[in-house]
Amino acid sequence: MNTRIRHLALAMIILYVILFVQLNVIQVGRKNTLDSDARNTRQTVRDYNDPRGDIRTKDGVVIATSIRNESGSEFAWQRIYPQGDLYSAITGYFTFAYGATQLEKTQNDILAGRTVEQQIRGIGSLFNGQNTSGSVQTTLDSRIQQAAKDALGNREGSVVVIEPSTGAIQAMWSYPSYDPNRVVIQDDERAGELLRSLDSMSGKPLLANAYQERYMPGSTFKVITAAGALDAGLINTESSWPDESEFLPPQTNDPIQNYANKVCGGDLAEVFRRSCNTPFARTAIALGPQKMVDITKGFGIGEVIPFDLPRAVSSQFGDVDYFEENLPLLGIGGFGQGNTQMVPLHMAMVAASIANKGMMMKPYVVAATYDHNGSVLRRTSPTVWKTPMSSATSALLTELMIGVVNEGTAKCCMALANGIQAAAKTGTAQLNAAGEPQNSHAWMVAFAPAQAPRYAIVVMLKGTTAEISAGTGGTLAGPIAKKILDIALRR
Repeated sequence: MNTRIRHLALAMIILYVILFVQLNVIQVGRKNTLDSDARNTRQTVRDYNDPRGDIRTKDGVVIATSIRNESGSEFAWQRIYPQGDLYSAITGYFTFAYGATQLEKTQNDILAGRTVEQQIRGIGSLFNGQNTSGSVQTTLDSRIQQAAKDALGNREGSVVVIEPSTGAIQAMWSYPSYDPNRVVIQDDERAGELLRSLDSMSGKPLLANAYQERYMPGSTFKVITAAGALDAGLINTESSWPDESEFLPPQTNDPIQNYANKVCGGDLAEVFRRSCNTPFARTAIALGPQKMVDITKGFGIGEVIPFDLPRAVSSQFGDVDYFEENLPLLGIGGFGQGNTQMVPLHMAMVAASIANKGMMMKPYVVAATYDHNGSVLRRTSPTVWKTPMSSATSALLTELMIGVVNEGTAKCCMALANGIQAAAKTGTAQLNAAGEPQNSHAWMVAFAPAQAPRYAIVVMLKGTTAEISAGTGGTLAGPIAKKILDIALRR
């Protein structure tokens, strides 16, 4: 009899162990798989029937919140975005049928109050239904964000404003955009139709173009070539280039020309402020494929930008083997043409690294997260990502960029209010082949005040209209950058 009892007890223990292991496999090991399974709507229903915390700017403007639905609604809560399309590239949307994007996705557990720390702090909620939702404070300044939208208007393009010393994003706006309030409606069929329509639009409003797209940067890229050549000792302030309208590189009979085929040359300050192409083509080829590629890698080109919003992309330059066989394209790449592609956010980071004594900070948009009682859960600490140039080179580049504002291609448009000195570099990326109608992107990178920088900015206008294609970075992107910086620097 005792033997049977022992056998039964052993069998029960074994069954208990098997059950315990299986429950842990399902609840822990397979949690992410089960949560993401389209057939599993339990968590989604639960999310929609629980309160969800706010997302707000650093100056307290609420950009995403939840309100109670009227009685009789399928769900208890409705997500709304009080500022409409102004912050959609940052907040994203939170829907029942189509998931979540941007901060609504990356900060979901905080907003829903489901982190371990929030559950421990709100242990009483197990018994009294207490709200445990958290909130997210961004780095965004509502004044600068609105200024970016107003200044860009209905021209396709992007604006990013960043704090050089920390990497904190002060504004990030792209046009066209979309209103997430139209997506989070409870009519899933209508929401799906709208998302499909937005996805098919040429301007890609569902993408955060400022960091999820890349474009030919034109002459803004010259700051990278100049930084690398200065640190390598290839050029200095005494270097000089011939007055010429074109330069014939090796391996081709097709010369590289200056913009509008203008005669251009002189010392470093002169060719930089006039944005001559041939000196930078000569410099890139003189550096050679290996060194030039290493310089771009030092700026993080080729790596995905380490951003705290999802699906960031990488800027592109090219590899050594390719340029060994294509030296003319290496020259063209040296002034931001050819296959060179830069993410607008990345170009803002390049400008910020010049302003920050050569240190490029990791960009971030989440300043801090809080529990329901306002206690800090996590606060972002600024972190250096790359050091692509020496402090001496960054100081010299600052002087060169001041020359662009005072005497060069940005003289028309970058005299800031109250006599504040800006440093800038213009770019006009020519997309058309020789003999074709003019088609170009217009760029501006800048920071201010020049000697004690508080803000770095990039403005990029896509060459989608005749007005933009016929203009230049200085005449088109420059006034936009000036308007935004004037408001940002207004105390």
